[in-house]
Amino acid sequence: MTEPQRVDVCVVGAGPVGGTLACLLASAGLSVAVIDRAPLPPMEHPDFDGRAYAVAAGSRLVLERAGLWDRLPFPPGPIRDIRVSDGKVGRPASRLFLHFDSRDAKPDPQLNAGTAGAEPAFGWMVEARSLRMAINARMAELPGITVFAPAVAHVTRDADAAHIRIEGGPDITAALVIAAEGRNSALRDEAGIRVTRLPYGQTGIVFAVAHTVPHHGVALEHFLPGGPFAQLPMAGTDGAPDLSAIVWTERDAVAKTLLAMDDTQFCREVARRLGPHLGEIRIMGKRWSYPLGALHAERYVDTRMALVGDAAHGVHPIAGQGLNLGFQDVGALGSLLADAHAAGADLGAPALLSRYQAKRRPAVLLMLAATDTLDRLFSTNNPVMRLARDIGIAGVHRMPRLKRLFMRRAMGA
Repeated sequence: MTEPQRVDVCVVGAGPVGGTLACLLASAGLSVAVIDRAPLPPMEHPDFDGRAYAVAAGSRLVLERAGLWDRLPFPPGPIRDIRVSDGKVGRPASRLFLHFDSRDAKPDPQLNAGTAGAEPAFGWMVEARSLRMAINARMAELPGITVFAPAVAHVTRDADAAHIRIEGGPDITAALVIAAEGRNSALRDEAGIRVTRLPYGQTGIVFAVAHTVPHHGVALEHFLPGGPFAQLPMAGTDGAPDLSAIVWTERDAVAKTLLAMDDTQFCREVARRLGPHLGEIRIMGKRWSYPLGALHAERYVDTRMALVGDAAHGVHPIAGQGLNLGFQDVGALGSLLADAHAAGADLGAPALLSRYQAKRRPAVLLMLAATDTLDRLFSTNNPVMRLARDIGIAGVHRMPRLKRLFMRRAMGA
């Protein structure tokens, strides 16, 4: 019979948020068990997840604290400028636009900490597999982490501890279990935590394009009637020195038609929306698609349990903040647990968990409301609404203080 184990924290879910939290906690001296239903090495394959994440400057600090940033095997692509425009498919963008330059943002000592020598940037484009490879390597080298994957776990909790039974493995006791399994979190559902869901009737299409004109670190957010069309600058490769990620939101029916097209037809539709500023383009690799919707858990904590990332919340990708919200959860909860561990305090105490929820819930609700409003405001072809948002875009462009506020939020300040 396998000997029972005791750890400080058990993280269920080894994705970007759960894996980063495990590395952050172990780096602070905590003992951590990580459990995932899927084997981890296949997650490093290019065909597993073709996305690239827009990692904000604030999130980079979390990855640095976890020992992950310097282990990324592929260089991140800095986002130095963001251009926001409005338009219709196949027509030039409105002359009224909004341009953000990271060099105009007021320096933030907190964001600059740990990034000495780094040029100003709103964030960095990081390939999903690059982050996965860094997490897997870091978890393997940290002596405080024990990984069980693939593994099926059964969790029970009482006032004293969380008890985890792994099929075919050991029984584990932890002061706290963390649900990081994503939007369909079984731990959240078993705890009876209700979730509010907002379907959008939209599909996100994600892929990469190579182009003949350099992007110079400029990201484009082009608002179209079906949803936002974003071009995000990536670091180039030997075969594609000029490369960008595309995150394309469309109505479900239109997206279904687009995804059925061959590469030639699909590339033509991409070019109609992207415009000519990047020259000739070609599709790189596969296309991925995801149904879009928002969700929010009524609470982020329960007895001896905390929710992080998509298990607690999910927002529309219109502002590229979904994963960054998860990293903010990691930073907040990680700091609370590290401080409690250093003080010899109970890591699953109700007061500590209440502090985590109080710290994160208002910020998430604000972002959820903002992204929901933006999608409803911009994903329409109503001429009155289009005129109002064009004037709003141009107005913000001419208000330096308001622009700096938006820039600091985009950086994760």
